[in-house]
Amino acid sequence: MVRTTRSVRLTPEGEKILEQGKKIKATMLDLDRNVHQEHNAISGSLRITAPILFTERFLLDICHDFKLKYPDIHFIIDSSYTNYDLNQDDFDLALRATLQPPQNIVAKELFSYQHCLCASPEYLAAYGTPQSINDLSSHHCLSAIETQIWPLKSADVVIKGWLTINDHHLLKQQALAGRGIVRVANYYVDRELQEGRLQTVLENEYIPGQSIYVLHPQLIYPSAKLKAFIAFAQERLASQ
Repeated sequence: MVRTTRSVRLTPEGEKILEQGKKIKATMLDLDRNVHQEHNAISGSLRITAPILFTERFLLDICHDFKLKYPDIHFIIDSSYTNYDLNQDDFDLALRATLQPPQNIVAKELFSYQHCLCASPEYLAAYGTPQSINDLSSHHCLSAIETQIWPLKSADVVIKGWLTINDHHLLKQQALAGRGIVRVANYYVDRELQEGRLQTVLENEYIPGQSIYVLHPQLIYPSAKLKAFIAFAQERLASQ
């Protein structure tokens, strides 16, 4: 280590040792996963981390149906937006929305999506349908705390509606109740759009989206349950 009066940092040699240590830890996690289970059996626990919206819309149904096919499986799910290091943390796989998955991880694209603007037919009947982004200033635009600026093709729009909330499920419920326009991932409202309970607006303003990937560590011996679950999820989401 290099010490100064204000800081301590690793030498180049120390950095190499740290990286080697991370690789050793990842290998030990791989071995531990396989030693404590029947490697070729589709049974035991699968530890998954996934975004909250994806978990609600897809993952729980996929896990339930996989369980019907393989009764001896058990799921441990971290539903959050925490970006875990799969080579260091004890997860079998992750579902993540990203433009570019990490290079040191096995990544398989499940589907792509984009964010849409939508409102209920009742709201649009009462307040009119916006024809340009300039019209949004006269509408009730409801936003999530982390997305108070809506990136659109023509410009980024600062949202100053009556509600900003940290729960996308509640945000969708407000839109369904006819209380405003929301910006959400289109996969999260696909059923409501198909049923006509929500309608999209300003479709020509949507920017290119990103993709949902299934990620897992570069394992020496991927388990049968991991391979089976990934294949099952890919098949279920192929039509998205």
